[in-house]
Amino acid sequence: MNKVPMTVAGEKSLREELNHLKGEARPRVIASIAEAREHGDLKENAEYHAAREQQGFIEGRIQEIESKLSVAQVIDITKLPNTGKVIFGVTVSLLNLDTDASVTYRIVGEDEADIKSGRISVTSPIARALIGKEEGDVAVVKTPGGDVEYEIESVEYV
Repeated sequence: MNKVPMTVAGEKSLREELNHLKGEARPRVIASIAEAREHGDLKENAEYHAAREQQGFIEGRIQEIESKLSVAQVIDITKLPNTGKVIFGVTVSLLNLDTDASVTYRIVGEDEADIKSGRISVTSPIARALIGKEEGDVAVVKTPGGDVEYEIESVEYV
């Protein structure tokens, strides 16, 4: 099975969610089911059905997280030599050559991506265009509206 790249922060976040689900959410929903059962007839017991639905969601999420962690290749960018090249995990500042607008992105795994927080997936068109380039290089990103050129202003290994 192919390994999926993930940052240290991404792994930590998933482990925290997993611990919360196993240590707090799962026991709470089990207690809710037990309490709802005590109310009698389960066919018309909305509390019971809601708790069972919540239990299904929690168990599904636990399996999903465990699966992601089992195939994760955690990459600590701070331990890699700073070659100036754009690779997974770096923070890169770009200058849009058409609009002169500057943007900064961190290249992360698919599950960690959040454009509003400046984190883009390693599989995104922008990241794919940047990987392997260096400071001063120009990357051409193919977008539905046409090609956009970005100059790489800086690459940080943080």
